[in-house]
Amino acid sequence: MPTISDTYLENRWRVQPNHANNYGTVHGGNVMKWMDELGAMSAMRAANEPCATASIDQMSFHRPIPTGETVIIESYAYETGRTSVKVALDAARENPRTGEREPTTNSRFVFVAIDEDGAPVSVPDLTVDSDRCRRLRERALERERDDS
Repeated sequence: MPTISDTYLENRWRVQPNHANNYGTVHGGNVMKWMDELGAMSAMRAANEPCATASIDQMSFHRPIPTGETVIIESYAYETGRTSVKVALDAARENPRTGEREPTTNSRFVFVAIDEDGAPVSVPDLTVDSDRCRRLRERALERERDDS
């Protein structure tokens, strides 16, 4: 059975001028795209199957990320259903010279595991294998409760 640790991923993107809006900060659509791509990879690790985006349950942009800064996205699956995988995602801006980080965006996506014909398939239960994973799962579930 997959663990939350198995699904934890982190990736970085440098905000280039072609990623920016007319305010010189990253366009929210780019952040959403990067979250969707990384979130799908976390979901696939949980499901051990290809996964498609079913919904974006919540997305909050708290502060902008200027051109030249780095976007760091953390992603992990925290709950599974019969065919679905819930993934928590957090983005931060990072100064590429100092490594200083500031949280900017958080979101929750739901993915569905699919077979080669695009039909939903069952996913295994997700296990919690450490205190860190327990904290990650609790944080995601608490955010989910706060948003409902």
